[in-house]
Amino acid sequence: MAAERVIYIKAEQATVVTNAKVYLEDVVTMTGMDKKKIHELGREILFAIPDKQTKQKYIFSVLKVIELIQKKYPEIVVFNAGETDFIVEYQPPGKKQKWLGYVKIIFVCFAVAIGSAFTIMTFNQDASVADIFSKIYRIFTGEEAGEPGLLELGYCIGLPSGIIIFFNHFSHLKMSSDPTPLAVQLRLYEKDVNDAIIKTAEREEKTIDV
Repeated sequence: MAAERVIYIKAEQATVVTNAKVYLEDVVTMTGMDKKKIHELGREILFAIPDKQTKQKYIFSVLKVIELIQKKYPEIVVFNAGETDFIVEYQPPGKKQKWLGYVKIIFVCFAVAIGSAFTIMTFNQDASVADIFSKIYRIFTGEEAGEPGLLELGYCIGLPSGIIIFFNHFSHLKMSSDPTPLAVQLRLYEKDVNDAIIKTAEREEKTIDV
């Protein structure tokens, strides 16, 4: 096998692109003796984003890359040194508003600080949320708390709202196209089950082999 006919490719698990035309060089690293062919292959279009205005993720098999390479150069032998399946995330180009990023950072820091303080206080009070609310009310108003008020109402609304937003599992109200935390855990569980079945079959010598 002539060394000039061999190309090694490597794709990362996830790549972010901002161009609607996804070139091979955008998602795959290639190396080999024939640098001219590698440069030409790098300018081959792997995929054209159908919706240029929407952020989206596309999953590719490395076989699609190999097919594209061998379609242009049938004599080339391709060796994959990276992922067998990879993600291409398209982000529409646009001017990012820095002030919005700063606002998000300040909000997150404020939420983390308040949440941490509340967690520590409830822990020290043996998770007595009612006592914590009473003390907070007395600190800020100087009076004893009577009937449940705004603190309790905010807690009742905020707790389920936070859970709903975190799990992001309602089809028409999803904040992003990413898998939900529940979906991720189910996939991890499925992978663990499959691994356990394979390992058990190997130990019991029930694997179908050559």
